[in-house]
Amino acid sequence: MLPANSDAIIGARFREGETRFRVWAPDAKIVEVVFEGSQERLELEPEADGYFLGTTEKAPPGTLYRYKVDDRGPWPDPCSRYQPHGVHGPSMIVDSDAFDWSDQSWQGAQLVGQVFYEIHIGTFTPQGTFDGAIERLGYLRELGITTIELMPVAECPGRFNWGYDGVQLFAPYHVYGDYVGLKRFVNEAHAKGLAVILDVVYNHLGPDGNYLACFSPHYFSKRYKTEWGEALNFDAEHANGARDFVVHNACYWIKEFHLDGLRLDATQSIFDSGNQHILAELVSAARKAATPRNILVTAENEPQCSEHLLPPERGGMGIDAMWNDDFHHAASVALRGSRDGYMRDYTGRAQEFVSCAKYGFLYQGQRYGWQDKPRGSPMHGPLAGCCITFIDNHDQIANHFLGDRIHARAAPQMYRALAALMLLAPQTPLLFMGQEFAASNRFNFFADHNDALRSLVHNGRREFIGQFVAYADPSVQAMVPDPSAMETFERSKLDWSEARSHAEILTFHRDLIHLRRSDPVIANPDAYELDGATLSENAFVLRWFTPDQMDRLLIVNLDRQLTFDALPEPMIAPPRRCQWALAWSSEDASYGGHGIISPIQDGGRGRWNLAAQSSVLLRTAPA
Repeated sequence: MLPANSDAIIGARFREGETRFRVWAPDAKIVEVVFEGSQERLELEPEADGYFLGTTEKAPPGTLYRYKVDDRGPWPDPCSRYQPHGVHGPSMIVDSDAFDWSDQSWQGAQLVGQVFYEIHIGTFTPQGTFDGAIERLGYLRELGITTIELMPVAECPGRFNWGYDGVQLFAPYHVYGDYVGLKRFVNEAHAKGLAVILDVVYNHLGPDGNYLACFSPHYFSKRYKTEWGEALNFDAEHANGARDFVVHNACYWIKEFHLDGLRLDATQSIFDSGNQHILAELVSAARKAATPRNILVTAENEPQCSEHLLPPERGGMGIDAMWNDDFHHAASVALRGSRDGYMRDYTGRAQEFVSCAKYGFLYQGQRYGWQDKPRGSPMHGPLAGCCITFIDNHDQIANHFLGDRIHARAAPQMYRALAALMLLAPQTPLLFMGQEFAASNRFNFFADHNDALRSLVHNGRREFIGQFVAYADPSVQAMVPDPSAMETFERSKLDWSEARSHAEILTFHRDLIHLRRSDPVIANPDAYELDGATLSENAFVLRWFTPDQMDRLLIVNLDRQLTFDALPEPMIAPPRRCQWALAWSSEDASYGGHGIISPIQDGGRGRWNLAAQSSVLLRTAPA
C-alpha cells in the first residue's frame, strides 16, 4: 500500500513545473493519459501494487485530461481534483500550492465546547456556492456556532444533489464554485474562529459517473452489499486499491483544504474483516496529516456501536463522537406523539431524556423491537460530548414525506422546552441550517439524475418512507416530491428574510448557545458531576453538582402545569446554606412565550409550580 503522504499521492499533482500522474489499475497492461484538444499522450510506467506512474512538463494547471486503460476509454481520473464539466467530462490539472492561506495560527478544534451547525452548500444561500456561504459566516459566529458541518461536497452528477451520490471523491463539486472555492470558505471560517468539518461517504459511490470499475473491478466488494450501491473492497484480494483510495482521500481533505475534521457517513456499511479496520487506519492517518493541528472525527452509525469511540489499541476506531439517533427519536415522539416506523421503541417520556443525558445512547445492547435484534453496545469512558444530539438533521427532515421540519409539526412551547435540553445538556448539540430561526422552507431529498435513473430514485424514495405506516398510504405516496425536479431543490433553499421576521426564536437559540458557552458550570465538563431524576412521567430535572456549591438545575416539563406541595426527590434540594434562583426560562416573552413563571417558592424550600411545556434553569445563590 502507498503511504498516506504527499510524495505518494494518487491522482495528478502539479509541482515545480511538472505534473505527475498516478493511478491504480492492477490488471492493466497499458495506461495512458490523453490530453483534451491534443494528440499528445503520456504512457505511464507500471509500479508496485498495481499502480501506474508518469511525469510530464506539458500539462500545466488548467490542462484537461482523461485516462485510457488498455485502449479502452477515455475516462476521467477517479482521483480527479476538479471536474469543470461534471462527472462525465475531462479532469483538470490544478495547482494545489497556489492558494494563499492566512490561517497559520489556527490550531484546529477540540470536542469540548463545540456547537455544530449542519449546512448544505447548495441550499444554504440563494447563490448555492462556497462564496455565497462565506457571506453568512459572520452570522454563524454571532449566533455562537463553533463548528460548521458541511454535507458532502464531492463531485456528483447533475445540477444539484445532497452529496451522497459522489463519484469523484477528491474533486469539490463544480456547481459550488471553482477549485479553490472551498479553500476560500475554510480560510474565512478560520479567520472568524469557526471550525469546518466535512461529511464524507466511504460506504458506496453514486450510480452515475462512477468510473472506478473501469480501472479495476477490485475496487468493489463481491462479499458485501449496501442499500445504496456496491460496497468498497477493504478486506479481499487486491484490497489495497480501495484502502489507499479512501485513506488518501481523508488525508487530502484535511491537508489540502485545512479542514478541521470529518463526519463519516453510515459507518455500519463500511465492511472490513481484516486485522486493522479501514476506519481505524483512516482516522489515524487523517490525524497525522493534520499535524500540528487537532481534528475532530465524528460518525453516523445506525446501530450505535459505541466501541467505535475507543482507541484502536482497545479495539475501537479512535472516533471522537457519534450521532445519537436515540435522543432524536425520543424527542420526536415527545414533540409529535407519533411512534410510527423506527420511532416505535421510544416513548418520549422523562426517563428517556434523563438516561440520554447521563448515559448517552439509550440502547446499549438490549433488544430493539423495530429490528428484532439487540441494538448498540455498552458505553465506555467519559460520556460528555461524545454523543452528538439533535432534534433535526438532513435525514430526519427529509424522512417526513413532504420534508417538513419538526418545529412545523410541534407546539412551539414544546419545541423550546426540548431545544433547551439539547443545548444545555452535556452532550454535543447540532443544529440544522435554519433551525435557529424556525425556517419555514421544507428540506426534501433531491438528486438530479438522468432519465434512466430518475424514476428509479423517485420510487426508491417512496419505498423508503413507506416504512412509516402513515406514509405508505397511496395518497401520501403520490405526494412524495420528485428528487430530480428543480422545484424540489429550489424550495429546499433557506429564506434568509426569516432570520428577521422570526426574530423571537432566533433570540431564543442565540441566548441558549451563549448560556451554554459562557456559564462557568455548564461550559466546563470538568467542573461538575451530572445526575437527574424524573418528577412525573413527563417532567424531569438534570442537576450539575459542583464542589463549591455552584450547582445548576434544569427542570423540563413536557406535560400540563404541575404543582407540588411536597417533592420527595433529593435532586431538587438546594445545597447547604444556599437557595435556588431563576437563571433562564423557555417561556420568556421575548421568545414568544407566555411569560416567565418561577417554579420555586422560598428559594426552593416551598411549593414547586412547573409551567406547562417549559424548561427553566436555576442556579444557586446565598440563602
